[in-house]
Amino acid sequence: MQVFADAALARTRILPVLQLEDAALAAPLARALVQGGVPVAEITLRTPAALAAIARLRRTEPGLLVGAGTVVTATQVREAAGAGAQFVVSPGLDEAIVQAAQTAGLAVYPGAVTATELQAAQRLGLGVVKFFPAAQSGGPAAIRALHGPFPGLQLLPTGGITLENFLRTAQNAITGKPVKVFAFLAPADVLARGDWAAVIRLCHQARAIAEEVSNG
Repeated sequence: MQVFADAALARTRILPVLQLEDAALAAPLARALVQGGVPVAEITLRTPAALAAIARLRRTEPGLLVGAGTVVTATQVREAAGAGAQFVVSPGLDEAIVQAAQTAGLAVYPGAVTATELQAAQRLGLGVVKFFPAAQSGGPAAIRALHGPFPGLQLLPTGGITLENFLRTAQNAITGKPVKVFAFLAPADVLARGDWAAVIRLCHQARAIAEEVSNG
């Protein structure tokens, strides 16, 4: 699953981070993501509805790559796997979480922002790590600096990234190709009111930015 998820994320270059308060929103959200050309979603485990939402996303659009975010315990890894998640994202690098994900057959993207953490990620056999919080941890300059000693690692920046600053962040960080995927938090108000046309537009905008960076 790790290779499959890595490849799927590299194709879309976009990872929408979504916080759902109501699992009933999951089905129309899944359809909107697919229509928007971004068939991937990270559902943060910050609400009681998260696990049910993951299950509904998978049932509604079986081709959608669905993961659980804000995973901070091995128990949450197993719960996410039970709900149908295909990958987990953690804010920090915890060997127990990585091992639990690998045992469950899930892809895993732990957070890492220091050279020590990146070395640990390499020892665990990981090729992609979450650079979090990106904006507060040095942004593009830090990403470029870390890419020097770790050319084999891909960094997935998340935290402080919006569509408004996505293009600038991507253009600045892409030098040396340390970044293939960017994660951004979907606007909570758009999800809460079920504005699926807006979700589709956001997906199209994000894809257009990713294409501009790729071809730039």
